[in-house]
Amino acid sequence: MTVPAGVPLFQRFFRSVGRVKIDRNDVKRFRAFIDDLVDDLAIAGRNAATWNGRDVIAPQDLPVPTGLQERMREFDGLEEAGEIRGLLAPTIRRPPGDVTFSEETEDVLVELFGGLAVALARTFREVDPEVVHPGTEHWDRVTTIFRLVF
Repeated sequence: MTVPAGVPLFQRFFRSVGRVKIDRNDVKRFRAFIDDLVDDLAIAGRNAATWNGRDVIAPQDLPVPTGLQERMREFDGLEEAGEIRGLLAPTIRRPPGDVTFSEETEDVLVELFGGLAVALARTFREVDPEVVHPGTEHWDRVTTIFRLVF
């Protein structure tokens, strides 16, 4: 995997939101983890759409818990949000081949990504209030927490 575009932007974002310093490898790990979560949300959304007699996923089909909705609103108010949207819109993970998003759902994906990023950045401090540079152990703990919830 190549180093994602916008590494300095994501580094600034993690410093401002989670008070942690990440490096290029952390940005790659972050993008891969979020892409996996988007895949999981897409599959859950596909199942919901199918149960509702549709083959295209609408935004309401995505399982977005209240806490993530709140983080999405926080993301919307961040200084970096516009830059991150511009960077992510053309590069956000597309769903697995058997999943089709509506245009509205495609637009929501960047906001989901932003909300997940806010939650992830803050979770490092919850796992270890003293962390400055998250290491593998921190990433393992944080991603395990997310996988338990999602």
